[in-house]
Amino acid sequence: MKKYLFLILLISSLIFTRCGNTDVNINYKGNPATLHHNAYIKLPLGTVKPSGWLKSQLENQAAGLTGNLDDFWPDLVNSSWRGGSGEAWERGPYYLDGLVPLAYLLNDDHLINKVKTWIEPILASSSDTGWYGPVKNKDRWPLAVANKVLMQYYEATGDKRAIDVLTRYFRYLHDSPPDWPDKDWRGVRAMENAVTGYWLYRQTREPWILETIASIQKNSSDWTTYYEKFPWDSAASADKKIPLNWGADGLTAHVVNNAMAIKYPGLWYQQSKDERFKKAVYSGIEKYDLNHGQAGGRFSGDEHLAGKSPSRGTELCSVVEYMFSLEELYEILGDNTLADRLELLAYNSLPGTTTPDLWAHQYDQQANQVLVSAAKRDWSTNGDYSNIYGLMPNFACCLANMHQGWPKFIESMWMATNDNGLALVAYGPSIVKVKVGNGKEVIVSEETNYPFNGSVRITINTEKAVTFPIDLRIPGWADSVTVSFKGKIVKVKKISTYKIKERWKNGDQILVELPMSLRVEERYNNSLAILRGPVYFSLRIDKEYKSVKINYDNYSYKGSVDWEINPKSDWNYGLLISKSNIMRGIKVTENPVSKYPFSDKGDMIWSADSGKYSRWTQDAPVVITARGMKIPSWTIKNNSADVPPLSPVKPEGDIEKITLVPYGCARLRITEFPVMDIMLMEDIFKPGK
Repeated sequence: MKKYLFLILLISSLIFTRCGNTDVNINYKGNPATLHHNAYIKLPLGTVKPSGWLKSQLENQAAGLTGNLDDFWPDLVNSSWRGGSGEAWERGPYYLDGLVPLAYLLNDDHLINKVKTWIEPILASSSDTGWYGPVKNKDRWPLAVANKVLMQYYEATGDKRAIDVLTRYFRYLHDSPPDWPDKDWRGVRAMENAVTGYWLYRQTREPWILETIASIQKNSSDWTTYYEKFPWDSAASADKKIPLNWGADGLTAHVVNNAMAIKYPGLWYQQSKDERFKKAVYSGIEKYDLNHGQAGGRFSGDEHLAGKSPSRGTELCSVVEYMFSLEELYEILGDNTLADRLELLAYNSLPGTTTPDLWAHQYDQQANQVLVSAAKRDWSTNGDYSNIYGLMPNFACCLANMHQGWPKFIESMWMATNDNGLALVAYGPSIVKVKVGNGKEVIVSEETNYPFNGSVRITINTEKAVTFPIDLRIPGWADSVTVSFKGKIVKVKKISTYKIKERWKNGDQILVELPMSLRVEERYNNSLAILRGPVYFSLRIDKEYKSVKINYDNYSYKGSVDWEINPKSDWNYGLLISKSNIMRGIKVTENPVSKYPFSDKGDMIWSADSGKYSRWTQDAPVVITARGMKIPSWTIKNNSADVPPLSPVKPEGDIEKITLVPYGCARLRITEFPVMDIMLMEDIFKPGK
């Protein structure tokens, strides 16, 4: 009788789960009924892999700083996290948060062996109390990052020791008093633990894990109210009221904290199911854009929030953390505006702050960046070296943390749907080996040069025919998308997701044509930015690289170098553009995408074969020629381009041809252009001119 009763309860539970959650994916672990039924399910590390130019980008990362850093940077060489006697705080976990996914996405044996030299001491460090990591570390913050490392490592390897370490640590948090002070990193970033916590709950279904997360939410910084009231608006910035300190108030204005925290209300929404927390996410993003928004999808913070001027900087750490926040939020909310922004960051702000060979990075990038040098600038709290492309141009946190950007983006390009299908989240060359339908394994490949080109070919490889849906994200900027499959041609308009559910046979294809027409975006002082798809375009400025030594040991190793970059051509151009006919006077040229996708001619590229740098001679993947006019009064101020003069600007000079390249290909750039007053120049805008 008990056996039959158990079966009845089990069937009832399954029926209730399906009715309550609409659809439940049988192939991948989504949230159970105790949590909000998320829009999508992130696939385990290694399910999605790069191809085409994205694979080249990861190979460049492996050949650059990420693949070499722990061979020569003392903080990693002697890290306590790998059994040494050195740095024991966040730098080891930060580095691993990018190295682990990179190693397994490339199936690189050398990098995988590196990973093991770190992971084995970490796994062995777990104590009876549940605490783990270096003995001399007593702070919970770096463990929040290490948790994410072990989560990814388990997904890639299935090593159950990682689950055991995480379970013991969350039990430690559950049984210990709350210790999340607002004045410390572990307090303002406490909900970073919830990323791994909810994942661990999905693996184990231990109810006390949710109690642990609830305690963290209750006893740590209240980011939800912060986003509702948002004290650091443009008025606070203009009046210099944003606190530039490292106390409790200053930490709420810290750019990286903000980039991390935007996901915290969304994470808690899974458990609370309270719409207030969902709304707080959108309120926060809107207020970032309104008060501190920058071209490239990011918000400013040259350590603290810094307003909308294109001369203000944005820290690299905040770019990769904002990307990760959006990836987490998209899984929960499934809102395609989040994926639109993710692409903006990945295809502009991320490559724009590194050299093409990924041997050097900036701490702060600028939308209008006409000089890269060790000179005094109007940063809020950062040092004078912050926009050098180098090894460690300011605080070392970015040197440790920058590595997660590309690998985690690739992990999130495809997700599982609740109806046992696939969702294409972010476009780019990739391959996903995934279970769909009733557990059938298929390989779906995406061939494309997106975002440099709008043509996408998706091919399904399967041993037997299988029925499953594919959700195609329709970018918000796309007026109309053409989708072709199984003899059908569909014009997709005014919807954010196009679902195709078919019985797919081996070799079936979906062709997607995304419109790559130009559009403009109004920016600071009525200036304009030009976009094509998700890519911003910047003025190509002739440049001269100069190797320099700044105020620390450069740890010269292979391609590690510090670069100043000086302009060798004029930069103070206004655009001659007609909003009613943007293409008038403009020509777009697509070029082959090279091994270094975000390079342009004149860049310096490291060669491992020759052991030296050489000047790159190929054009960027897309080059735009347009018309401009110099504005003599627009000059450098405090070693940065002054704010763009208020548009429209009265014409004073001769019309010239100017060249634009993708933002990520431009180490020197103007991205927010003043606009010339074409009403005073109507003759050049007559048809045919």
